[in-house]
Amino acid sequence: MTWNAFIWFGALAALFSAAGAVASLCANDHWSESSLKYRRRRTIAITFTTASLVVLAIFIAGLWIGLDRPPLRTMGETRLWYSFFAILSGLFTYLIWHYKWVLSFSTVLSSVFILINILKPEIHSKTLMPALQSPWFAPHVIIYMFAYATTGVAMLLSLWQLCRKQEQMTAIDNLTRVGLSFITIGMLFGALWAKEAWGTYWSWDPKETWAAATWLNYLIYVHLRQSRPAAVTPALLWQVICFLCLQMCWWGINYLPSAQGASIHVYG
Repeated sequence: MTWNAFIWFGALAALFSAAGAVASLCANDHWSESSLKYRRRRTIAITFTTASLVVLAIFIAGLWIGLDRPPLRTMGETRLWYSFFAILSGLFTYLIWHYKWVLSFSTVLSSVFILINILKPEIHSKTLMPALQSPWFAPHVIIYMFAYATTGVAMLLSLWQLCRKQEQMTAIDNLTRVGLSFITIGMLFGALWAKEAWGTYWSWDPKETWAAATWLNYLIYVHLRQSRPAAVTPALLWQVICFLCLQMCWWGINYLPSAQGASIHVYG
């Protein structure tokens, strides 16, 4: 499978995800969670959202086979994983906390990246430089993409609470803890990859520096919530700052002069 097929897979995935979001929003607030109408709407929402994940998973698997390598090297390829994990994070949140609007957030988040990939196709080479052929490379990037998507949903919920003053802190805190856990695991895998590829666990590469800053900021958020649970607004604002640091870690370093020609993490 080649990247040319993504327009069909991406459009179908976005359509299924949107259908799931609409189905969840159609559930009346006055319906009991045990009522037949509510359970039917919920089943439809879960089915369509799962179908969206299956469509993206089929394309990722096909592209992986077609490229004969993990599709994790270019910015477009990482956006593909982000689209998948954004929907997965939304579904995860919906299944646990029953927030009917979270599927709408994850659909918007995923669809933006799907649209960017459709409008900005890239040339995907089959070759990987020797440093990227480590067995630690794929799990490192995949785990980070899941963390990015999970914290992205947490940031959208934070903005929603800041604007609408609707209590979402339980979901925000839990998603942030999950995201921080996966960021930590991703950093550990990245260190193992760096040791195998370059002989050192940590070299203060621009990406590594911003990854450490992002990890520290999310850790501060967790401690702030533990020590000052009543300070909701500062925590929400800090959540937004954390996410901005994460964006710098993901794609912002591409524009740093210090990273040009010196960082393996600048996406080609």
